[in-house]
Amino acid sequence: MAQASSVESTVGRAFQRVMLAIDDSEATTRAAEYTKALFADRATIRVVTVAQNPRTLFPLGATTQDFLASARDEIVGDSRAALARIEAMFAGTKLEFGLVDLSSHRGNTADALLDTALHWHADLIVMGMRHHHGLLRWVEGTVSEPVARRADCSLLLVPQETRVQTDRRAQRMVFALDGSACSIMALQTGLQLAASDTRLRAVFVVDRASNALVEDAINVLESAYLEEGCTALERAARICAEHGRYAETALLKTHRERDDIPHAIVRDVQDWKGDLLVLGTHGRRGFERWLVGSVAARTVRLADTPVLLVRDSAATAAV
Repeated sequence: MAQASSVESTVGRAFQRVMLAIDDSEATTRAAEYTKALFADRATIRVVTVAQNPRTLFPLGATTQDFLASARDEIVGDSRAALARIEAMFAGTKLEFGLVDLSSHRGNTADALLDTALHWHADLIVMGMRHHHGLLRWVEGTVSEPVARRADCSLLLVPQETRVQTDRRAQRMVFALDGSACSIMALQTGLQLAASDTRLRAVFVVDRASNALVEDAINVLESAYLEEGCTALERAARICAEHGRYAETALLKTHRERDDIPHAIVRDVQDWKGDLLVLGTHGRRGFERWLVGSVAARTVRLADTPVLLVRDSAATAAV
């Protein structure tokens, strides 16, 4: 059995090339703090920002070439200032930098970040995120969602309104399992980010909110989920023990009505005072995504802690 010290020495090895995507928001500040706490001096960090194309920000009829040139200079200047602000936060840490100017590159912000991550061979993208609901969600939108949906690598998303301290490594880490190889891979990856004193918890949610089914069918499904959950949690505990770690486990159940797996996961993280949630994501796209939905995507929208989405690269490659 591995000693705690050997586990401590592996911190940060899960991700060697970390791309921090920034803008001028408070969410970026929280994400940068967390990136520094987790990866400074343990990984190569590249800080990337995207300068918007002024042609997409102003009506063409009201603009001139001189105006566009002036606006572009101001936007690029603001982007460089954002990079300088993050560099100051990482004083003493060697960083790489990238600025993508959409005036000379096709696509939008999400496209630019994804292309940069792909060509730089990032194995993790870190982003701040702002939760939008209702009309604001439709009007303003968000960059983190398309990036999370389409990225070929793992992501660490840090909510702007997170309730946890972002200037330190996780103290209480929660792994949400679904019985798949993907969620086990997420567990093994997340363990490499845990310090020797980080408390660990693995959970499996039995979904009982199946109102469309008759009672007998619900009972059969619940029994199958319970068996699958016990097997998944036993395996998780065994993997942690093989790494010299102890993880408490919990078999959770959704309420019978008006509940789902994402809400059950987030409730447990909050009740246990977890400060990092780790999820495996299969990277579903297209029709399959519409058909089965994405527990990971819906959980991210609800979370008030950082969420590590560990991408199943094999599943992504098969899409």
